Amino acid sequence: MKNYDYVIIGAGIAGSCVAHFLKDEKTLLVDRFDDVAQFASGVAGGFLSPLLGKRNKFKDLVTTSLKFAVEFYKELDEDLIVQKGVLRVPKDDEDRVGFEEYKKHFDFECEEKDSGFFFKIGSQVFSYDMCKKLTNNIDKKFNYDVKHIKKIDNFYIINDEIKTKNLILTTGSDIKLIDEEYIKIRAVWGQRIDISTTSCIDFNYHKECSISTSHEKLDNKTYKVSIGATHHRFDNILEKDYKAFENPELANLANIGYTNKLYKNDTLELLNKANNIKTLNNVKVLKTYFGARASSFDYFPLVGSLIDSKSTLNMFPYLKNGTPVKSDRFIRYENLFILNGVGGRGFVLSPYLAKKLVDFIKKNDTLEDEITVDRLFKKWVRRIK
Repeated sequence: MKNYDYVIIGAGIAGSCVAHFLKDEKTLLVDRFDDVAQFASGVAGGFLSPLLGKRNKFKDLVTTSLKFAVEFYKELDEDLIVQKGVLRVPKDDEDRVGFEEYKKHFDFECEEKDSGFFFKIGSQVFSYDMCKKLTNNIDKKFNYDVKHIKKIDNFYIINDEIKTKNLILTTGSDIKLIDEEYIKIRAVWGQRIDISTTSCIDFNYHKECSISTSHEKLDNKTYKVSIGATHHRFDNILEKDYKAFENPELANLANIGYTNKLYKNDTLELLNKANNIKTLNNVKVLKTYFGARASSFDYFPLVGSLIDSKSTLNMFPYLKNGTPVKSDRFIRYENLFILNGVGGRGFVLSPYLAKKLVDFIKKNDTLEDEITVDRLFKKWVRRIK
């Protein structure tokens, strides 16, 4: 049986970032697919852009994370991040009025340009390559299905094959390993396309979709551009595991609602929305990607240690009656941690949150209340009859 100090389950951007910050430890990264970034993180266009609006805790989190992420990616590998800025374009007249109000609350250097607002910090990372870079020199085990986890003598035993002191779950929209009702993640499916076009795009755009810079020249006349992404929520329970497909056979997706018709409509929708932002000439769709973002119901991520709800309620049954109990008294699963719910801002949030999580584990640093699982547990308890 192989022994590790840390095992991370889930090799998307969240898991890859956690692995990076634990690279000096005896760490194993496992995933059900055959490589890193094969689900939502493989679909992601890797767009890094400010959140606009009045100041609130979520906006503050995104702002802090964006500043951290851009510098983090540059230091890691400048060739894997393109920082040419982003032009944020109002969707309509009502949105334009909102932008005028938001100007008072911009957190980054900005200039008015082409009927929009241009932010120099706007960037794009190459999602798959970045996850590969983050996990260099990390032990990895792919095509690995975690069927069961046991806790024996302060160690977690995975499939009777892997032993670890600390277990970190970064599994995205697939939360079947977490047997806790208060952990709720909604899968927001989306589609991204890579196209070739004779139009050269000088910087990122965002309106009703995002358009990347022409980050790759395919020949003397054509450029590669990414456009993303659509949003769909399906009520159906996922019965199978899905990958971030390239030009997929959609038959296996029909049972959740992602039909061939929807795929074609999404492609046309992205092309139409992109052309509404910037005219794209001589377009050819090169690749199509699908996946499900992992979003919490309040948009904040889930970071930190997991609460053992059964043990906590046995000790504090009056929680059900609304009697408050301080979070530090909740019973936790020992050395079991989570980083999830980063939604459509995974490449913005994950580096900062992964650093926060590792510092929480190794240094006992404090995590802000709004990003821990405690808020979900408290809401869930209030609904129990």
